[in-house]
Amino acid sequence: MSGQTDYGPDSGGRVKGLVIVKPIVYGNIARYFGKKREEDGHTHQWTVYVKPYANEDMSVYIKKIHFKLHESYANPNRIVTKPPYELTETGWGEFEIVIKIYFHDPNERPVTLYHILKLFQSPVNESAPPTVGRALVSESYEEIVFQEPTLLMQHMLYSVKPITNGPWVHDTNFEEKKEKTLERIIAAQAKVRNEISDLKEKLHLAKETISKFKEEIAKVQNNPPSNILSAV
Repeated sequence: MSGQTDYGPDSGGRVKGLVIVKPIVYGNIARYFGKKREEDGHTHQWTVYVKPYANEDMSVYIKKIHFKLHESYANPNRIVTKPPYELTETGWGEFEIVIKIYFHDPNERPVTLYHILKLFQSPVNESAPPTVGRALVSESYEEIVFQEPTLLMQHMLYSVKPITNGPWVHDTNFEEKKEKTLERIIAAQAKVRNEISDLKEKLHLAKETISKFKEEIAKVQNNPPSNILSAV
């Protein structure tokens, strides 16, 4: 494999058994103006984006990213061809943004993501009104899985370089989020196991009670009281 030099789309098909995973982060950041703009009623400036999870230049294998906005925007289909893969707009409402990622290798099918643009704090998390200048961040972690890529795609995926020399961080601490989610899952599993154990114990007691009732009924049927016999 290392001796291959032809990385064209037809350079030997796909690499059998190879799986390459590229983690990404996508979402939006929004800031409140403090009031409605008089000219259009907009209340927020927001930016939707796709970023690499690790510090790497995705342009080596990503050709373009298509962001489909709400139809109320002029030219709702926006295409970004180089990093940073993001676009900034203003608005007043939340809606679903369709994000489609295209790759330099035409043999790789585009990946489609769906993100609900978030402008307002959830009442469950925060009941206070929005603060001017404070950013709201709503982002998600995802993994693009390249199953048996072509030699061309394999070459590009292994050729990524860092974007910056410094640390690469995200607004969301996904490692901490993963640990807390895992803790919640383990706690939920323990709770379910305890509930199942309690239910099994109750079922066992119920079966014992039914069995005792059946025994008592059988005794009465086989040995009726004497006053009933005399009446007969």
